[in-house]
Amino acid sequence: MQHLYRSAYLFSKGILTWGLDVILPPRCPVNGDIVGAVGAISPRAWKDLTFVTDPSCRCCGVPFVVDSMTDSVQPDDLLCALCLTAPRPFDRAKSLFVYNDGSRKMVLAFKHGDALHLHTTLAPLLAKAGAEFLIPSAVIVPVPLHWMRMVKRRYNQAAVLGIKIGKLSGVTCWPDALLRTRHTPPQGHKNAKDRHKNVAGAFDINPSYAGQCSGRDIVLIDDVFTTGATLEECAKVLKAAGAKSVNILTVARAVKE
Repeated sequence: MQHLYRSAYLFSKGILTWGLDVILPPRCPVNGDIVGAVGAISPRAWKDLTFVTDPSCRCCGVPFVVDSMTDSVQPDDLLCALCLTAPRPFDRAKSLFVYNDGSRKMVLAFKHGDALHLHTTLAPLLAKAGAEFLIPSAVIVPVPLHWMRMVKRRYNQAAVLGIKIGKLSGVTCWPDALLRTRHTPPQGHKNAKDRHKNVAGAFDINPSYAGQCSGRDIVLIDDVFTTGATLEECAKVLKAAGAKSVNILTVARAVKE
């Protein structure tokens, strides 16, 4: 009898979903094209997305062009000028897309436009891109929002991604391991120097996790790697708490043209 009830429920749910899709078909969050499933990106939109590929900096992950003078250098040996000038507080970083006109609308919709369904598209891609970071002993830690911004936005997009990636990879996620202790102005149009100054000392370990980061491999999750100011501050706090390594996964990566 229970089996019959479950079958009837699933059949009714399927009919309802089909009916809703007919009346309100799911649309691509990038350009509004009708797609086959909620959160899916249309073929037309995919063409406008630029994936981050090698050669890229083996530390911060920024893509760059290798000229003929450095063709003999292996991609794993390459460092960008910033990483050569000053060592980063994190170990490595990877991103899915270059942050440009093709990806910006999608990222902003996910971050500010309540397009939470996008996590069903982005999380699997990030889990695949960061597979070497997502080892069984690792822990996923999202970049936190200050509680005042959380009240306004109602969700933390980095935590939404982190939890989903954790489920897909089987890696533990600590969505509240980091705290944003100071309400900082939006980074917006600030330059690199001002961005670093803006977030300096703005993060701390949640007392509930005191001692738990020691010796752990941390995977730090966020939406966009711009100058790296926020991510670096988070990495410093995690390393100070004893993290063995801090690797970064972001949806998009800003690239200077």
